[in-house]
Amino acid sequence: MKILITGGAGFLGQRLARRLLAEYPGASTTLVLVDCVATGAFAGEPRVQAVECDISDRAALARLVTPDTAVVYHLAAIVSGQAEAEFDLGRRINLAATETLLELCRGLPAPPKFVFASSMAVFGGAPADAITEQTAVYPQSSYGTQKAIGELLVNDYSRRGFVDGRAVRLPTIAVRAGKPNRAASSFVSGIMREPLHGQPAVCPVGREVLVAISSPQAVVENLVHAHRVPAAALGTNRTLILPGLSVTIGEMIDTLARVAGADVAARIRFERDEAVERIVLTWPARLDASRARSLGFQVDADFESILRSFQREAGI
Repeated sequence: MKILITGGAGFLGQRLARRLLAEYPGASTTLVLVDCVATGAFAGEPRVQAVECDISDRAALARLVTPDTAVVYHLAAIVSGQAEAEFDLGRRINLAATETLLELCRGLPAPPKFVFASSMAVFGGAPADAITEQTAVYPQSSYGTQKAIGELLVNDYSRRGFVDGRAVRLPTIAVRAGKPNRAASSFVSGIMREPLHGQPAVCPVGREVLVAISSPQAVVENLVHAHRVPAAALGTNRTLILPGLSVTIGEMIDTLARVAGADVAARIRFERDEAVERIVLTWPARLDASRARSLGFQVDADFESILRSFQREAGI
């Protein structure tokens, strides 16, 4: 079985690859990790092929989407803040490349499972009540618009039998290891990660801002589960809201102070960024993921467990 992961060199892609290697330990499973840079994290692992590729290059992508491709995880994207600042780049990677990938899958002898990583950014002007799968999408960013179009394409290609698609709307992933990126939500991890490493952090929104988050572990488990769910259980609606834990920025900081000490939490300073705030406040923070939960998708217990898990992994 061949599994293709776009964005395979990224934080989430590498974690997903490791989990899939454990899920399918046999030599018959091959993972192809496609990204704009080739990761060396799996050097010596014969079941992993790391490929440097511009996913908007149809010819290059066509060499990778071969008849033995059984599962495609489409994680690659230009993140929210960058997609807003660089419209053409976001449109090329987040929209045109998604359509190209679906078209290549359409040409395969058997429709592959196609797991598309979408976002809560497809919603806009987040209401006070919980977002449901019946809530209309009204994105207020180019990134959210591109993801919403991707969801519709996955649903239509699934309806036509070209792919067996699943578009999963991911909550904000926290706490991420590594360096900040240009996602508007990057600060959610940064205000935990940097102070725990002895560095200052800037929070661009107020303590009262509510966010829906999921740990990296829960997101990866849910991505793996997404391709396990039978098509019949999904029916005609292939778009799912994945469970997320609703927590305010203030509650996160208070948890950090309780777990790591007030001196660690004191490394955070508030400095409002209207551009970031404008994007973040359109994202829903209360999620009704009851359909996903009924299908076996999981949610983190509480923020303290997320924070302690990050500390263990980071050796802090």
